[in-house]
Amino acid sequence: MDNVRKPARVTSFDVAERAGVSQSTVSRALSGSSVISEATRDKVLGAAQELGYFVDERAARLRRGHTGTISTVVICKPGGGARDVNPFSYALLGGICAAAAERGLEVLVSLQAEEERLFGHYVERGQAEGMIVIGTTANRTAWDYFRKVGENTQPVAYWGSPLGDLDWVSSDNEAGARLAAEHLVEQGCKELIVVGSHTSTQRQFAERVDAFIARAKQLGVAASLATIEPGGARREQGRMATEALLEGGESFDGIFAVCDALAFGVMEALQTADLSIPDDVKLVGFDGIPASELTTPPLTTIEPDLDQAGRLLVEAIADGSEESSTRRVPVRLLVRGSSERTGFSFTVNSIG
Repeated sequence: MDNVRKPARVTSFDVAERAGVSQSTVSRALSGSSVISEATRDKVLGAAQELGYFVDERAARLRRGHTGTISTVVICKPGGGARDVNPFSYALLGGICAAAAERGLEVLVSLQAEEERLFGHYVERGQAEGMIVIGTTANRTAWDYFRKVGENTQPVAYWGSPLGDLDWVSSDNEAGARLAAEHLVEQGCKELIVVGSHTSTQRQFAERVDAFIARAKQLGVAASLATIEPGGARREQGRMATEALLEGGESFDGIFAVCDALAFGVMEALQTADLSIPDDVKLVGFDGIPASELTTPPLTTIEPDLDQAGRLLVEAIADGSEESSTRRVPVRLLVRGSSERTGFSFTVNSIG
């Protein structure tokens, strides 16, 4: 095979020669230095454009002591890969990338799962200016590792950890659960079930359970918890919890599943039992993942503002904030066919 000759890389010295100035003048002109006249700057920019020369922004940032990059670690289940990541994590990652781009920052993304391959020292290596950690709570070993890394790596921000005091940013779980209860009651439900857990590593599940039951009771409607079994996939947990409800003979006409993945399993079990959604049972989820629009019927869900979540996480890194209190992301109710016969879709924002 003939060797393919790579084109020679254009350097600032080439630009200097074309413009008839020194290399240091090229550097100053391209960095926006005020000591360079507009005429000289135009001459340098013209030469750079003619030669196809681009400033190495990463190298320039490093010379100024900044990488222009933040790292984002997505924790996966042990033995899992990219296909096993919760769609919510990908949606949140999109919000982070968009927020970083607004600030002119790049995002270094790493999916990590196995204990022997965990790595979080991006700041120490000079690869990033800070670190964001998101992902499944099922991998406690990984969270323990990143908590320890975070004690020395600053700045760092977390979403969705099972470790009580780590979260910097979180959904407004209580407001979302209240919206779900209010909507189901408004739709005429009298006997409500919340599918979730008080003991799950997903601490937000308990917040959603308690807020939903409390709001239902304030509205004069009975509500009880159908506890999911620990471990396993969320969809399977939702299906099993609903099958147990049906086998137990408990009467219900409305269900709030504390995450969309659970709601998918609930929907599957109800339809297998020949129960109509929403005529026999109305159903609401939480997370607003894209797949919730594709179920039959489309799933009514509580959607966190993931653009705002991304901005808050990036702000915690880019601004170097040392505030450790959790910041709550607003949520809204997306009404779809699983809770309303017309299938009409609209949104209701959380208040306060």
